[in-house]
Amino acid sequence: MTDAVLAGNACCCSASRKGRGEVVSAEIEPQTSGARPIHRDVALPGGSFLMGDHFGEGYAADGEGTVHAVTLGPFAMDVTCVTVAQFADFVQATGYRTDAETYGNSSVFRLAVAADRRDILGYHGTPWWLTVRGADWRHPFGPLSGIDDLMDHPVVHVSHADALAYCQWAGRDLPTEAEWEYAARGGIAGRRFPWGDDLEEGGGHHANLWQGTFPTRNTAADGWLATAPVETYTPNGFGLYQMAGNVWEWCADWFDRDYYTHSPSDDPEGPARGQRRVMRGGSYLCHASYCNRYRVAARSSNTPGSSSCNLGFRTVSRRSS
Repeated sequence: MTDAVLAGNACCCSASRKGRGEVVSAEIEPQTSGARPIHRDVALPGGSFLMGDHFGEGYAADGEGTVHAVTLGPFAMDVTCVTVAQFADFVQATGYRTDAETYGNSSVFRLAVAADRRDILGYHGTPWWLTVRGADWRHPFGPLSGIDDLMDHPVVHVSHADALAYCQWAGRDLPTEAEWEYAARGGIAGRRFPWGDDLEEGGGHHANLWQGTFPTRNTAADGWLATAPVETYTPNGFGLYQMAGNVWEWCADWFDRDYYTHSPSDDPEGPARGQRRVMRGGSYLCHASYCNRYRVAARSSNTPGSSSCNLGFRTVSRRSS
């Protein structure tokens, strides 16, 4: 697949679904201050940084090439992605049904599918994405999989609407794209990754990415074939885990390729409207041969109702303690 095709084909990174927008159940109430779920987060002071691709490596269609100064106010970010255990608490408390459960299917990478043939409904956009009946957050690879051994892994098969519903219940927010990149950089200015400029700096693995030949053979040399526990690898300079790889993370912003050319310098919140929401960070399916979107500056996007086995989220708080 050529760079030109990849640049315009975001579903190569995480499968896209047409359909429902951001419907958050009216029955989901924010928790009172005394009953909010525990979120381990890091207080970040904010300040100014240079946002965007410092190396000219991004796809033109992603619009990350305009390096520009951004100033953010203070906020606190989750140390890790929201875990299966945390999402299970949310579902138990509210009875919430995810978009994947409502549709009855979601997207699973073909080598990871755990389903009978009758539940594989066909390819989804690319030869490596399959639509699987019964795939959802409780069954991340299909109805023959489960979560008993994955409670400390990131929850997946969550749409943007699902992430917003969780945030509403927890009294949290999704990060803006600018907050996400500031946090991912970990206080290191102008670097390619949260740990520096080399993918395997120091001769070791720093992120859960595809190892081998994509999409036919994953050697799992970094230790994981699919998702890894959320506190795997060394955290960045702010103490945040896995700001590259493992799972894509939803951001609050609508996606606009040209937004950087006219975005405000103070606390940008993204366009007022759009058709796709920003995703950041890459996933365990990213490989340099077809997708280098696991860099801290890299942008991608997906339709709000989309869900897949490599798409999750983390939350922030902008509320005073």
